[in-house]
Amino acid sequence: MRKGWMFGRRAVLAAIGGAVLAAAGPALAQGLEKTSVGVLALSSSAPIYIAKAKGYFEKEGLDAELKILTSAQQVPVAVASGDVDFGVTGLTAGFYNLASKGAITMIAAQSRDEPGFQLSAYVAGNAATGLDKPADLKGRRIAITTVGSTFHYMIGLLGQKYGFSVKDVTMVPLQDVPKMVAAFKGGQVDAMIAPVTVARQVASDGAGKIIGWVGDETPWQLGALFTSPKMVSDRRATVEKFIRAYQRATAEYHAAFNTRDASGQPVKGPGYDELLGIVAEATKQKPEIVAAGLPYIDPQGRLLVNDIHNQVKFWQSEGQVDKALDAKTILDLSFVQGHMGVPK
Repeated sequence: MRKGWMFGRRAVLAAIGGAVLAAAGPALAQGLEKTSVGVLALSSSAPIYIAKAKGYFEKEGLDAELKILTSAQQVPVAVASGDVDFGVTGLTAGFYNLASKGAITMIAAQSRDEPGFQLSAYVAGNAATGLDKPADLKGRRIAITTVGSTFHYMIGLLGQKYGFSVKDVTMVPLQDVPKMVAAFKGGQVDAMIAPVTVARQVASDGAGKIIGWVGDETPWQLGALFTSPKMVSDRRATVEKFIRAYQRATAEYHAAFNTRDASGQPVKGPGYDELLGIVAEATKQKPEIVAAGLPYIDPQGRLLVNDIHNQVKFWQSEGQVDKALDAKTILDLSFVQGHMGVPK
């Protein structure tokens, strides 16, 4: 009798335990809300990598999956299609075309070209006589990746500053940076705008000279964090959590990398080596290569809103974006406080 009672008691306890585990299982699985973000393996995406590596998304209750994409245009397409919830990348004509269709909404800043930060260089070829400063690019043949790219806009900005238009230069689209470098070294173009590591290598090889930096000449909002209007309307709390984790990482990035001394040289801030290691691992580059091309990222993720408006107008003037697009309709400035240059 006693033995049967014990068996029955164990069976009851096992049944209760199974019921408890069955009930707890979904709760444990759902403890972190799943979300996803499309990124490129570039240092400009550093805050995303930092927030992931240091657990900031998890602390906000998010299981954030990073989907590594291979081109700037793939990122907004992935957001628009619903393949990812968020995206961070450089701003191009293609981005604004998707935004004009109501597919994506810009919510915070990524990187930007800023004075004192050697991110994008104007590089002159050895055979290009009289090309000694950025203003001299008027009338020259300039290598770019594609029409509608960030390089295209950089030329447009320079023209706005010095009184010429894109029509006053000959842009030579070559699809990617290696082909740009080959054309540059082969004398097929007079100049190119190149990432800092590429520009320095070309100069070191004696194939050309750096004649200026885009950040010093024409600061602009190079990249942004964005999502879909559906995410904003249906999962606003999720967007707020994501932004908080992102801002925690942008603040750490700023403290570690953005300081310059009186001579303009980078100063290693708190957490420099740790964060550099995270970015190097994420981008599969040597730390010294990453360090040479770290962009400026606002500590709070604030946008240069007036430049976003200028970008839209520029692409419209180039026939790349629908003239009906109003920049205000693709911006949601409510998630980050203190955005700069907001039109009144």
